[in-house]
Amino acid sequence: MTASTSTPTTPTTTSTSIPTTPTTTSTSTPTTPPATTQMITSTSISTTTTIRKSGWSNTGKMNHARDEHTTSLLVNGKVLAAGGNNHDDHPLESAELYDPSTLTWTVTGSMNDTRYGHEATVLTNGKVLVTGGYSGDVYLNSAELYDPLTGIWTVTSSMNDARNFHAASLLTTGKVLVTGGYNGTIVLHSAELYDPLTEIWTTTGSMANARDGHTLTVLGNGKVLAIGGFGDGTMQNTAELYDPSTEIWKTTHNMHHTRDYLTASLLTNGKVLVTGGYHGNGTELYDPSTELWSITGSMHSTRNNHRAAVLINGKVLVTGGYNDRFTLNSTELFDPSTGTWMIGDSMSTARAFHAASILKDGKILVIGGSDGSATLNSAELYDPLAGTLATIDNMTNVGNSHTAFISTRL
Repeated sequence: MTASTSTPTTPTTTSTSIPTTPTTTSTSTPTTPPATTQMITSTSISTTTTIRKSGWSNTGKMNHARDEHTTSLLVNGKVLAAGGNNHDDHPLESAELYDPSTLTWTVTGSMNDTRYGHEATVLTNGKVLVTGGYSGDVYLNSAELYDPLTGIWTVTSSMNDARNFHAASLLTTGKVLVTGGYNGTIVLHSAELYDPLTEIWTTTGSMANARDGHTLTVLGNGKVLAIGGFGDGTMQNTAELYDPSTEIWKTTHNMHHTRDYLTASLLTNGKVLVTGGYHGNGTELYDPSTELWSITGSMHSTRNNHRAAVLINGKVLVTGGYNDRFTLNSTELFDPSTGTWMIGDSMSTARAFHAASILKDGKILVIGGSDGSATLNSAELYDPLAGTLATIDNMTNVGNSHTAFISTRL
């Protein structure tokens, strides 16, 4: 608005400033005239201050510090944390439950074997299948089932091969596919299937490439994508597809970068986002319809042994991990609609080898891990809806004038 240069009507003055009260010789208290709105000029402009409310909050601590453990979202909404490494290469058999309604952890039945570097899969019947891992002196082929109704673990049939840092996925058939891993001597090509109805393992087609520290992703068409990892004496950029109907693997196009201890996330558009890993520069997308990889925007930090979770809004949250020198507390968000990364709110604690679970309300529970010097029992919650922006108007003096209205008493 432009300041008017016309002469105010009360009282007469040649000044464009706010009129002063006329001089009077009376000693009585002057009568207060009615309020009038005056217009003044100033060298201030309106600016805004942005206040960000962090999406992270601390929640109840576990009873035991853990890294290289597993977490599983149960049908009842609770989260089961099982096994892991406590400290000084001390494997755990203990397990505990997180209740989102109370934000607390309670101890539940312990596994029959101590293990870390194992895998956990929630079956269609609600039970949790735990496979393999390392017990501190032996690589395990054992498997066991957790029943949420009783809180008890029972031994089920053992795998054909011992496996550590393998991968496992629940197929659309209800069976569990387990691939690769290290058996204490070699990295494996082999794969096998667990049938919950019979509790029996059967060997299935072997991968073309040996892998540990790799990922499995069940695609929208029911096939399974295996990528990356370490095997055959080198980091892998290879990828292959498993068809449950034929139990046969076929190679698909290679990634642009070799990666080990990476993450793979199935996006709502059906593509797979791959991030980080040892030697994993940048991020890339796999399109199942073309079986081709494309480079997408790079994260702000290199990471391995980090975690990724697809949020309810379709974005992907990446948390922690190691870079070349440090354990990270930073997080990043990938937007599939733009193919870009933005820096997210930082966790209160740096952590790698941690676990992340998506709760039924859409929040992300991050627990345990290592900060580079100690194993952690702390836990944090990320609320995708809490990291919002609020703006507050301010007045800042600068060289440009504007017009303001003030109410005064004359």
